[in-house]
Amino acid sequence: MNTQKLMDIALELAGLKEMPADCEITVEGEGIKKVLFGVDMDTAEILLAKDLGYDCVVSHHPRNTNNAKLEVLNDHMHKLESLGVPRNKTQKMLAERKGELSYGTHVANSRRSESAAKLLGMPFMSIHTPTDIIGEAMVQKHLDDKFAGKPETTLQDIVDALEEMPEYKNSTRKPVIRVGGKDSYAGKIYVLMSGLTGPGPKITKEYFEAGVGTLILMHIPESDVKAVQEQGIGNVIVAGHMSSDSIGINEVAAEWAKHGVETTMISGIVER
Repeated sequence: MNTQKLMDIALELAGLKEMPADCEITVEGEGIKKVLFGVDMDTAEILLAKDLGYDCVVSHHPRNTNNAKLEVLNDHMHKLESLGVPRNKTQKMLAERKGELSYGTHVANSRRSESAAKLLGMPFMSIHTPTDIIGEAMVQKHLDDKFAGKPETTLQDIVDALEEMPEYKNSTRKPVIRVGGKDSYAGKIYVLMSGLTGPGPKITKEYFEAGVGTLILMHIPESDVKAVQEQGIGNVIVAGHMSSDSIGINEVAAEWAKHGVETTMISGIVER
């Protein structure tokens, strides 16, 4: 097994033909049998992997930050288009959102982990969007199957259903209602866990105006919660960040195991 094959398996599971901008094979490697996989992997984890005899380190979150990865936000344009929102409208909003986020990526230490991996000769890669897409689809299917033909579904019903999934059940941080109440009707349930990061309140509003009643997110800042509350349209449930990330990661690791690769989970991953 090599790093490219590891990436290809993740891409195939996610239904992607090309590697998104928030994924990277930073240091290539061959003969990989043992992988150390975490949500956030940096110099300390790379050193740990070297000391314990691992063949490759995989980080979920991209460690090399740059403005190119902001293009992954365009996924929201395609999602909203499928809900009837013209792409030209979303494109303008996304340009504003990319501008906001670019301040953080511009000042970040972008090659910190890469330099450590190269010095240690440790194969190193990041897999972000593919595992997010996999997890998003699995949560959506679980909720669709659970609540098909049930218009009386409430937000508490959704929270209870999420906790049936092992990653949420085993997490110390449970799903929480951020906008709406436990007795609020859910309406159309839409799981939004891919697209790099949260779209911000303006684009979130577009989802609600397109007919979504409840958004299921990995995370949302307090400022966005207040903005959505003021909009007075939809509901928001935060399923949990590490636990939601873990769903797709666990699927990828399970597929790697079929190819003879052993994966050890650390750094935030909630195991099944």
